Amino acid sequence: MRSRWTRILTAVAALVVLVAVNGGILAKERIKTHGERIYLDLAPVDPRSLMQGDYMALRFTIADEIPAQASGTWALRVDERGVATLNPDRNAPGLRIRYRVQNGRVWIGTNAYFFEEGSAERFAGAEFGEFRVDRETGEAVLTGLRDEKLVRLGDPH
Repeated sequence: MRSRWTRILTAVAALVVLVAVNGGILAKERIKTHGERIYLDLAPVDPRSLMQGDYMALRFTIADEIPAQASGTWALRVDERGVATLNPDRNAPGLRIRYRVQNGRVWIGTNAYFFEEGSAERFAGAEFGEFRVDRETGEAVLTGLRDEKLVRLGDPH
């Protein structure tokens, strides 16, 4: 009898995990499809950690401007090109971006961009991260990297 309950509880736990994971995936896909496109300026990264195998370490300028006290959202200003900066009034109406504080550092979306093996040189000129931002939650999903003219990097020519 005990092993039957153990199997039932294990199956229920596995189902809950699958539903949670798939829900997270669907939410990110919805943001990628329907979120507002913005570009965030990349901050310099330690050159030794910039390219590590099949990913690029990322830092965003606005993350350095947000006090690393507590996670939350901050209002953005978006220029005519789509480049976003922090609004000095963090509670201003309009587009907001969610940030998290982890280990005393502010994280915006992600801290790495993964790419196909052997294609690192295509991303060397990255100046901006391309994001899609959910207007309701401020959740941001990195969708690509752009150069100084906002040309998408990584597309094979």
